[in-house]
Amino acid sequence: MLKKARKLIIPAALYTAALLSPTGILALVPSGELVPKDIRPINNIVSVIRTIIQFILVVAFVLAFVMLLIGGIRWITAGGDEKAVGSARNMITAALIGLVIVLVAYALIKLVETFFGINIISGGVNIPQITDAP
Repeated sequence: MLKKARKLIIPAALYTAALLSPTGILALVPSGELVPKDIRPINNIVSVIRTIIQFILVVAFVLAFVMLLIGGIRWITAGGDEKAVGSARNMITAALIGLVIVLVAYALIKLVETFFGINIISGGVNIPQITDAP
């Protein structure tokens, strides 16, 4: 009986929390608008592409690092099982290859920036912020 109650109560609580979370975010907007006027216009496609490239590089690096950690944990917890050790070794190898690919992509982008004098990812990231209107 208690297991059935847990199976119903925990998902219901999570769904309720997920439904109520946008309310807290929308309450922070001082003007009451869904999207503040400060972040509506996207006039510069270059900055959008720059931000997308930076985001992809960061996400790929973090994912490769997390996969490396998971592979290491799987290797440690394998307990001498040859299949588990081989699977963990393959995961670590794939994570290292992914990490090298991300670092080579970053190096190529920096090389193109240096040779051609353009800013692909060096322009910085402008994070939109909600400010109080005077």
